[in-house]
Amino acid sequence: MLILRCPAQLQLLEETLRKSLPTTLPVLGTVMTVARGNPASHEVLVDSWPNFSIVLTRLCPEEHRDPRDYYTNQLSVFYRDKGALQALLEGTEAVSRERAFQIMGMQDGLDEAVQGVASARGMKVE
Repeated sequence: MLILRCPAQLQLLEETLRKSLPTTLPVLGTVMTVARGNPASHEVLVDSWPNFSIVLTRLCPEEHRDPRDYYTNQLSVFYRDKGALQALLEGTEAVSRERAFQIMGMQDGLDEAVQGVASARGMKVE
């Protein structure tokens, strides 16, 4: 996954996400915050640029203080392809399984994908 830091990239991503409201709402707010100075220490990650299939926003890893605090480790996701979501949950380091987390998104299939990956790994999902 690529971390977007360039203001021009963040602005282009913001414009792209606005076209798909309301499903992009969970990530759009964080993209806007990061593009405007990032006072909350978040990151915006994409699988590829500029033709992304998935956007993930999260708190910068160095800001995590308690690995059990799933409120602090809140992830927001928007995806164009369920395969990209599956790949994100199964095989990337962007979503750490060493910390409790909650994942937010407004698209159909998110809950099923999370439940499927968790049950395959013997993990508990609430």
